[in-house]
Formats: sequence, C-alpha cells, structure tokens
Amino acid sequence: MGLSVTLQSPDVGPVYLDYNATAPTRPEALEATLAAMRTVGNASSTHQSGRDAADRVHLARRQVAYLLSCSPGEIIFTSGATEANNLALRAAFAVGGRLVTSAVEHPAVLETAKALTIDAPGSLLTLPVDADGAVDLDGFHAALVAGGVAVVSLMAANNETGVLTDLAPIVQLAHDAGVLVHSDATQLVGRLPIDLAETDLDLLSLSAHKFGGPQGVGALFVRRGIRLPYRPLLFGGGQERGWRAGTLNVAGIAGAGAAAEAARLSMADEAFRIACLRDALEEALVEQVGDCRINGARNRRLPGVTSITFPGTPADAVLAAMPDVAASEGSACSSGAPSPSHVLLAMGRSREEADSTIRFSLGYATTAHDIERAVSSTVHAVRLVQEAMSVAS
Repeated sequence: MGLSVTLQSPDVGPVYLDYNATAPTRPEALEATLAAMRTVGNASSTHQSGRDAADRVHLARRQVAYLLSCSPGEIIFTSGATEANNLALRAAFAVGGRLVTSAVEHPAVLETAKALTIDAPGSLLTLPVDADGAVDLDGFHAALVAGGVAVVSLMAANNETGVLTDLAPIVQLAHDAGVLVHSDATQLVGRLPIDLAETDLDLLSLSAHKFGGPQGVGALFVRRGIRLPYRPLLFGGGQERGWRAGTLNVAGIAGAGAAAEAARLSMADEAFRIACLRDALEEALVEQVGDCRINGARNRRLPGVTSITFPGTPADAVLAAMPDVAASEGSACSSGAPSPSHVLLAMGRSREEADSTIRFSLGYATTAHDIERAVSSTVHAVRLVQEAMSVAS
C-alpha cells in the first residue's frame, strides 16, 4: 500500500527520525528548564531561594512519579539512565549472588554487568533471545530454579528494534524465587504506559531526553521497602537519600518533570498516531524497495520504532546518501564502533545483515509529511547505493 499524503509544510531542514537516540525537547520542558535557569538557588539551601529551587525539584519528582504510578519518594534523580543502571546493578549485585540479564540489553547494562562480575567467574548469566528478539523464558526459569540469583535486569523495550519485554511473568517468577528485578525502561517511559503500582518491579531506570526532556537528567525508581546496600558512584553531601551526591541539576530536573507531565497527558493519542505513521513508513518501503525485512516481533514493539534490513546494501552508505533524513544504523551509544549490532547478531542475523540495517524511530513531533519525505529519500538512497555496488562489481 502506498502513501497518500497532503503536503502542508515546506521541506525545511532534515527529517528527524532518530527519537530512540534523543527526542526533540518538548516546548513544556524547554519552558520549565529556562524558568529554572533564570532563578538562583541551590535546592539544598534553607533560605527562600533554596526553597524555591527545592519546590521545583519536588514538583518534578511528583510529575515523574505520576507518569510511572509510583510514590515521589521512590524517585532518585540521576544524570541519565546510564547512571541509573549503574546504581541499580551495583546495589542489587551487592546483595550477593548471580546477575541475570539478556544478550540484547543496552551497553549501559551489559558493560556494568561485566564489570561487576569480572572477579566472580560464573556470576553473570546472559540469556539468549529468539529470532524476534524475545527473551528465552525457559532459560530464565532454569536459572531461577538453579538458585543463587541476586538480581535480574531485563529491558522493557529494546532500543534498536523496539521489541517489548513482557515484564509481568518475569517479575512474578523472580519474586517467587526471592530475586530482585531491575528494568532499563529508557525507551518505554513516556511512550507507552507503565504502572509500577501493578508491575511490581524493584528498580527501574529512565532518561528524560528520550521522551522530550533535556539531556543529562534521568531517574532511578527504587521501590519503597526493599533493602539494598546501595553503592553510590559519587560521594559528597548525601543528596538523593545518599544514592547520588552533588548539587541537584534543578533546571534539568524541572525540564524532566515537565516532559513527563506532557508525555503522560498525550501518550494515548501520540502512541496511536505514531504507530500509524510507522506502519505507513514500513509499508511504503516494502512496496517501493521490495527486498527488505522488518526485524523483531511486529505485534509487540514500541509504536514509533522500525528496524529494517536492506540485504546487501551497507547502511552507512545509504545514510550518507540521504543527508536530509536523520536515522541510525543502530544504537546511538555505539555509533562509530566497527562491530555490528550485538542486538541483531543475538537475534540470529548475520554480520552482513546487521551492517545493512537502518533504525528509524519516530516520536511526538513526527508528521505524515516527514514520512513521505523519508520514504522518498530512503528509496532513492538504497537504489543509488545498489546501482553503485552493481557497477563496482
């Protein structure tokens, strides 16, 4: 099925389809950030200016908590999801026992897990995934039955394919075995609902810039009542209940809270609209390019993400041939690395297939006209690269 779109705006600037790397700052977040930057005050000070800054932090904590359906007192602000992942795993692993994760996690989890277990051979179990990117639940259950597991860390939504993890049965199985559960929910939060009052996760990480907040601020959810020998990365004044020392980033935190509130209020409508645009993008590319494949479970993924393989067509060459479209070969955190996507390799794709894959990620500001432009540019770029390769051979 082709696209039928009425052009409503001129072609100004590149089409931005890399929301999984970072989302454009929402107007509400920008306003809140600037307002906080225009005021003076350390949120730890007791004078009026300090209390004013603290009020902004308290409001943001409530806004983030409301988005997650948890208590404000369970939110610890960090510099982003990478720091939150480090804090969560360091604390949970200190309980003693093995750490279980999956082969498709973000490097912020995988590299932290490797570092924590480097001196404890056999203490890290990395679960495989199937061709659709789903975690091997049989292997997970076997690990729990074997015993000795301290913490399980599984992402809520994959950053490259958008594939969702069904967390409810994982949490239930883990808790039945007395095991803590952490989820890197960086890509899920603000895009699809997550109710921590029902999904009984112990720890959850998020980053504000993925849902329209400023970069450099995130949060760690720590469920009230769990006992953890937390291991801070930074020592100092004991801010954030001792989990993270240092003067609070009031402006960034205020922006994060405003983005959380804006995402919460618009999430249902945004998710439906973005999924329709994503489907239109995929249908048009499949129809016009022909030889391409969608990676991951198509019926269980984020609304705005598609990972598309153009067999035998190097993704870096295609992206270079369409400078008017901002997309990605995979995770922005590993861009420039010579190795192929560990996510696609874990799903059984070959290195050539991984090197021929482009991730398009849409978001709240994506329009139908953006998709039309992206389709036109991508089709042209793929054909251009394929023709050049044919001539060279």
